[in-house]
Amino acid sequence: MPRITQGQKKLNREKIVRAASEGFKLHGVDGIGIQELMKAAGMTNGGFYNHFSSKEDLALEVYRQGFTDSLAVLAAIRKAHPRSARAALDDMVDGFVTAAHRDHPETGCPSAALAVDAGRHGAAPQTEYRRGLEEYISGITEMILERAHQAGAEPTAAEAREQAVALFSQMVGALIVSRAVAEADPALSDEILTANRRQLKKR
Repeated sequence: MPRITQGQKKLNREKIVRAASEGFKLHGVDGIGIQELMKAAGMTNGGFYNHFSSKEDLALEVYRQGFTDSLAVLAAIRKAHPRSARAALDDMVDGFVTAAHRDHPETGCPSAALAVDAGRHGAAPQTEYRRGLEEYISGITEMILERAHQAGAEPTAAEAREQAVALFSQMVGALIVSRAVAEADPALSDEILTANRRQLKKR
């Protein structure tokens, strides 16, 4: 039987993480098992432990990779608006607080899709969530300071961080609440998204 190359092993691991990312964000970490994840990845159940020691270990990797991907999107937004931090902040809100993001958690940011799971599953996932959250807050704080400077204001770093914490928390909360009523009352769900986008962009 031919040996699996390091390249193929890496590819297989990426396939498992991708399937788990979609599965966990759509169903919750407790809502889908290893067998289902491996089937979604197009692999046999027995190969799982060649890559991860446990489902919990896999979940931590999903948090890490998910935030890495989302923060890369934030970096791209900032790069697209080099002369206007306000435009970058508005673009961030418009891209995050959307019906598409609400309706497709499996392809969205783990900050909203996996927030409840992090809270339920103890210190290890909370540590990974915290790491991603802090990077988001730091990036948004820098954008708020840049926006203020471009407008001729000079808030303190602590004031800018407070605004960043509130802004990001409202974005995540808006998405979670809109998902909570999306099927029962689509109009209310849309209203939640629209109202929050408008209020967030008034800051």
